[in-house]
Amino acid sequence: MLARLQQATTLGALLLAALWAGLLLRAGHPGWAVAGALLVVGGYALVLALEFALLRAAHGDDPTPRATPAQLARAWWGEVHTAPAVFCWRQPFFSGRYADTVPPEEPGRASQGTMPASPRPATPERAADSARPRGVLLVHGFVCNRGLWNPWLARLRAAGVPVVAVNLEPVFGSIDDYVPCIEAAVRRLERHTGRPPVVVAHSMGGLALRRWWAAQGSDAARVHHAITIGTPHHGTWLARFALSPNGRQMQQRSPWLQALAASEPAARRARFTCFYGHCDNIVFPPRTATLPDARNHHIPGVAHVHMAACDEPWQELQRRLAEP
Repeated sequence: MLARLQQATTLGALLLAALWAGLLLRAGHPGWAVAGALLVVGGYALVLALEFALLRAAHGDDPTPRATPAQLARAWWGEVHTAPAVFCWRQPFFSGRYADTVPPEEPGRASQGTMPASPRPATPERAADSARPRGVLLVHGFVCNRGLWNPWLARLRAAGVPVVAVNLEPVFGSIDDYVPCIEAAVRRLERHTGRPPVVVAHSMGGLALRRWWAAQGSDAARVHHAITIGTPHHGTWLARFALSPNGRQMQQRSPWLQALAASEPAARRARFTCFYGHCDNIVFPPRTATLPDARNHHIPGVAHVHMAACDEPWQELQRRLAEP
């Protein structure tokens, strides 16, 4: 669904820009033709600039060092380049370019709900599981799809790492709706590798992961480690303008977030590594993307979508995959 929506918006914007330019050129106004076309195609850069102004104003007493104007400018420029590549190219047209390397769930398995897989008895076969490569689950965020992870998927496939990248739907539904999707993906990795996967989640995807984990009813070791990138663990200031159910759930101090936090044992947070930044134009103030007792790492001078392309989360994943 999201890919078709973003295809329509991308092609519609290009068509509108071409029509505007054509009409104004025929009317003898080349300056207005160029200016109007640029505004249609590049107007998102102005929206990004507004977001950066808001994040600076909303920093308040957050203990994270305040971003300098130069850092904000570099982060804005990075996001100006990254956002179209993700939202106008990868996600709408190439979300299926890299298939999962794990077989799909067997018929009838996906309907089993969110019950954890039954513990496997100690056997020579299970002992051999530790020699198999550990799998990776990639979970995207709000108004995204698996195309966000194309660079990661290419590298993981080349390295022979079992990987599954999900599409969270409905796009504008409740985060609670994503539990079965994540459950099915974890089951696929468990059955293929015999080992709990490492989960990498961007933005809202980290909340979807936590909600799935809460549904297990225990702290069963079904995730080796969780890496979140720009996840609004404590909500985000920007969500006060949200209209969709999942957007409202990401509001600061929302009842949904408070209930989620209350349902989690403290020990689980120690199995998270959270990457956050003072130039994140979607999730701010910065500390809202951290968790107590987790390994929290600040990435300075990088915006929200661009953060998923940084080397730090990738290197953290490699460290976790190398663990026994």
